[in-house]
Amino acid sequence: MTRASKPGTTRRLRRALGAAAGVVVLGAGTALAVSAGTVPTSAALSPGTPPAVDVPVGQTVGVCPGPAQLLQSTPVQGDPQFSPASKTATNRLTAAVIGEASGAMPASSLAGVNGSPLQKVSDGQNAPAAPPASRPAAIASRSTNGPALLNASALEGRPASSAALYQYSATDGDLRGVAAASCASPANDLWITGASTLVGRTSVMYLTNASTTPATVNLDFYGDQAIPQAPAGSRSIQIPPGTTKSFVLGGFVPGQRNLSVHVRSSGGPVSGVIQQSTLRGLTPGGVDFLTPVASPGTRQVVTAVELQEPVAARSLAAGSGFEDASAALQVTVPGATDAVVQVRVFGPSGPVTLPAGAVFTAKAGTVTEIPLAGLPAGKYSVAASSDVSFAASVRSVKGLKSSDPLDFAISGAQGRLGDGHVVPVGDGATPTLVFGVPDGHAKISAVPITADGAFHAPVTLDVAGGTTATIAVPDKVDGAKPVAYSVSASGDPAYGAVLLEAAQGNGIAVASILPAAGGRQSVAVTLGY
Repeated sequence: MTRASKPGTTRRLRRALGAAAGVVVLGAGTALAVSAGTVPTSAALSPGTPPAVDVPVGQTVGVCPGPAQLLQSTPVQGDPQFSPASKTATNRLTAAVIGEASGAMPASSLAGVNGSPLQKVSDGQNAPAAPPASRPAAIASRSTNGPALLNASALEGRPASSAALYQYSATDGDLRGVAAASCASPANDLWITGASTLVGRTSVMYLTNASTTPATVNLDFYGDQAIPQAPAGSRSIQIPPGTTKSFVLGGFVPGQRNLSVHVRSSGGPVSGVIQQSTLRGLTPGGVDFLTPVASPGTRQVVTAVELQEPVAARSLAAGSGFEDASAALQVTVPGATDAVVQVRVFGPSGPVTLPAGAVFTAKAGTVTEIPLAGLPAGKYSVAASSDVSFAASVRSVKGLKSSDPLDFAISGAQGRLGDGHVVPVGDGATPTLVFGVPDGHAKISAVPITADGAFHAPVTLDVAGGTTATIAVPDKVDGAKPVAYSVSASGDPAYGAVLLEAAQGNGIAVASILPAAGGRQSVAVTLGY
């Protein structure tokens, strides 16, 4: 009897093969059972062609921030204490869910971070016998007094097409202005840029763990100067399941005019948002919610950039304490090599020339501010490129008198647009869809969706490369108010965001367009030892 035919070896081999027929693969919160019938055949195991196994699609979760709050005090131990923002503050959450072309709708709802139900958005239902004339949609809008979740179940093996937008506005108090945030999905790696910890500037980061797994978070900071070591308390931060924790960033790295944060989580994924506000003496300087931007790369595109009349804008920024009351591109270089960044700015009529030039050096390990002063007033997009990876955002400012309350908006770089983005625009501030196409030519289709879930005639744009195009959201479409859009882009890369402006006063905010729902997912399974 040879060694290969020993009885003990044969029994162990049989047990191993039997176990393989019921193996369970765990990843990203999804359990995948591979039955004996799905074990690949020997022909499928040839070298270089690992078999692919479909991964069941789980629930889609969007995490929305809570109301803007005024920082009251920071105890030595525990979370910061807050007070109400103002007497006129409004906090509104708008959720939109789109069904399949077959007429099927996913089950979706708004809930608290701890899972407590708030409002049902749509019932899960199978496809009707006869498909409807257009895809079904459901809209929910409500006031909110805390962080919330939009949960939407998978449908027909694909993630649900869903999105939510949080909007804040106030006409009195220290947090006067408009702020907005798209409710993004949690992740284990996030970049948030555009913060400031100068005197009079308050940055409060909120980290939410919407999963059932504890999260351990590390924070890395990038400021005007390199930060040589991790600040005390920025490592191994524990975020229990179903909770939100807040952190005053000035306690980690004070005195930074420009600050970016890299959030890394092990265990459960987290969502992150920074409430940024400015107070110049007794005059409110604005409020905004900073949400994650595109991960560092060699090309970044920011759109929905609002520039004011150049002469008055320069005069405002020249005043003491108003140095940050000007439009600027913020470039964060996380690596050890300086980045030589080429910047292009383009508006409705094409590219414009930056007075300070188009090529800048951004120091490694820091945030570099590149001024956009001197350009004509209008809505623009900014494209930046380098051979070194970087993250980017743009600060826009609204208001030209130092004696008046100002507001600002941070627009972060995002990925290119695809097919079927759900874009809530809400029912508060005046919204404008802004699209930028750096090169080539792109076609944009934006289908209005009203509060009753009805689709209306699409608005189409042919956008030439090197231009920025806009769609002003009307008050009425076919007699009803549009509260969301379904946006698709084809052709060369196009980028977009939602610009929100107060009907009166200087309120301004920008909300990103979230990625479209993906299709079926699969993983390659390689057998070996």
